[in-house]
Amino acid sequence: MIYRLFSLFIISSWLYTPSAISQQDTLDQAIEKHRKGTITIQAPKGAEVHVKQLSHEFWFGAAIANGLGSGNMNPDDLEKYKAVFLENFNSAVTENALKWANMEPQKGQVNHETVEGILEWTEANGIPLRGHNLFWGIEKFVQPWVKELSDEELEATIKHRAISIAKKYRGRFAEYDLNNEMIHGNYYEDRLGPDITAKMAKWVLEGDPDANLFLNDYDILTGNRLSDYLTHIRDLLEQGVPIAGIGAQGHLHGSTFEREALQYSLDSLAQFGLPIMITEFNMPGQRSKFYKDTKLEMTPEEEAQMAEELVAYYRICFAHPSVEGILMWGFWEGANWIPASSLYTRDWHPRPAAKAYRELIFDTWWTEADHTMGEGGEWTVPAFYGTYQVTVDGESQEVILNKEKEKIKLTFSSLD
Repeated sequence: MIYRLFSLFIISSWLYTPSAISQQDTLDQAIEKHRKGTITIQAPKGAEVHVKQLSHEFWFGAAIANGLGSGNMNPDDLEKYKAVFLENFNSAVTENALKWANMEPQKGQVNHETVEGILEWTEANGIPLRGHNLFWGIEKFVQPWVKELSDEELEATIKHRAISIAKKYRGRFAEYDLNNEMIHGNYYEDRLGPDITAKMAKWVLEGDPDANLFLNDYDILTGNRLSDYLTHIRDLLEQGVPIAGIGAQGHLHGSTFEREALQYSLDSLAQFGLPIMITEFNMPGQRSKFYKDTKLEMTPEEEAQMAEELVAYYRICFAHPSVEGILMWGFWEGANWIPASSLYTRDWHPRPAAKAYRELIFDTWWTEADHTMGEGGEWTVPAFYGTYQVTVDGESQEVILNKEKEKIKLTFSSLD
């Protein structure tokens, strides 16, 4: 593959490259550089200081099944689903609820109930939500009634959906996937011409001027369709399409993945200076035997491999400065298109991958520290970007440390 040849010669700008250190050390150094800032606390000598991270800035998220919004999930499972989600994830994406074919399988019969149910729950719990997706031009996913429309009717109907959905949910979705998987098929472009995506974007922004519109496609991070995607992005940018970010699906590998391909693909996508979201992650993925036969059970060795591969994938993505999040495409065997890729079994037992995931996110990449103030009354702690509670002798402040504000300084009232 071309990307493999290039990767032998190109040194990624975001990685340190001394050959004496391991790849893991290199990634850890990049994480320290790109995912951490500092919190400085001023307090009197002898004051007891506790710094506690509450959440990450980086999106560690998952898809939300329709059952949560519609209420059609078993009540016991629904209660557990919500609790386990909140224990593990800080962001979300609609799995199917917003898709046009799901919302309006019959012309004029639009189901907003499931979307509303998901939004109400995520908003109540402070979970930012991606809207997946407004349009999906793979022909087999286009409703029969849509195909029966004349070209004029089709364009008018697309315009109506774009404006009406954006207006109805204005300010409630953090971002949208505009027109899904266009390099693999685009029924709307085939019917209406190459400017239809730009029109879709324009109409969405009529309904919600602040909407963030993402692209989303697959087989990119393997390198197989990377070149096509880069060309596609350039073409849309040249048309003036207001792209807010790049979505790259993370489930086209097998039970393992090629590290070099993932790193090179992320570097290549970063050339546009746009945020990158890993939108649909499964391990094992769509090219594994577990996708072909969803009833297969893993051996203990395969369970261990799954945990190892998941950690390696997350580490590479978290180390890259252009990546803003990873969203699993299912976390529970009871609602996951690749059941073997779930963190939790059907009866809610955590698998080895769940334990590895939690250790990575809430231990290795988590900041919590105590300190007794000495002379000078100042202490600085390196901290992962996120929300913090800082307590000095029982007095607490909640603060946000992020990429835009890499350093913050707190002075407590006891100094006055």
